[in-house]
Amino acid sequence: MKSALITGVTGQDGSYLAEFLLEKGYKVYGLRRRTSTPNYENVQAIKDQIEWISGDLTDLPSLIEAVRIADPDEVYNLAAQSYVAASWPQPILTGNITALSVTNMLEAVRIVKPTARFYQASSSEMFGKVLEVPQKETTPFYPRSPYGVAKVYGHWITVNYRESFDMFACSGILFNHESPRRGLEFVTRKITDGVARIKLGLQNELRLGNLDALRDWGFAGDYIKAMWLMLQQDTPEDFVISTEETHSVREFLEVAFSYVGLNYEDYVVLDPKFVRPAEVDLLIGDCTKAKEKLGWKQEVNFTQLVHMMVDEDIKRVQAEARYANAMALS
Repeated sequence: MKSALITGVTGQDGSYLAEFLLEKGYKVYGLRRRTSTPNYENVQAIKDQIEWISGDLTDLPSLIEAVRIADPDEVYNLAAQSYVAASWPQPILTGNITALSVTNMLEAVRIVKPTARFYQASSSEMFGKVLEVPQKETTPFYPRSPYGVAKVYGHWITVNYRESFDMFACSGILFNHESPRRGLEFVTRKITDGVARIKLGLQNELRLGNLDALRDWGFAGDYIKAMWLMLQQDTPEDFVISTEETHSVREFLEVAFSYVGLNYEDYVVLDPKFVRPAEVDLLIGDCTKAKEKLGWKQEVNFTQLVHMMVDEDIKRVQAEARYANAMALS
């Protein structure tokens, strides 16, 4: 039986990956920080199938112990401070968690289990002020946020460990990937949650920033399969994973609101508070290499993704409203 250690296992990508690996017969270890109220929402259905190990990405000794306990064949480093907007008010935290912690994780693997295959979650935000359209593995990076800068460090330190220590270490440069498990602070989930609340009469407006930003949006459940495929190859390489399509925030709004019979223009309010200090205007990936070498392909298209997210948020908000009403009557 193969074993895998996942950091960030309770997040969007980690939860889909854990489910995928369990279905393939892996023994899955999940790294979790010691907190007073751990959030298991995304992994509730598989919580008891995961072997939990306490550790912190900023603490190398705890990571060494985690790798020793798991003795993994594969390590998926998905944990990070991943909310781009938060990286400006918290640049040092973002650097420690999203950048330097990658070195900690690589060191732990190098020291304890150098034969383990290592996956680093890189990001399309590294391309930032794009120098080439579409973006592929050889496109130069020009990050436009502390988050993007931190991800560039994590990407290159992974390359460095691969070349310095002959480790099977690779990065997936994943473009925006969403799902009903996306955090509510991210614009896609903020939109679908807002649509649900507006449709159910619980909210009357949705405040957003730049509606013209263009992104390459895919389904997280598709993208985690590419992560696994990268670690099944004969040699470690980096891959762009994308849909090769671009859509604006405005188009996302149109699809989400029209799905429930509403016009977004009646509810969306532009708020300068949500405009980034330095915007990334256009991201669109070229995943030819992944399609040809990994045999990977997108299965859920843009419209299906938006509708999926709206459906799930309506179900969730309805359930929350019923619970609140029941508590008020009790």
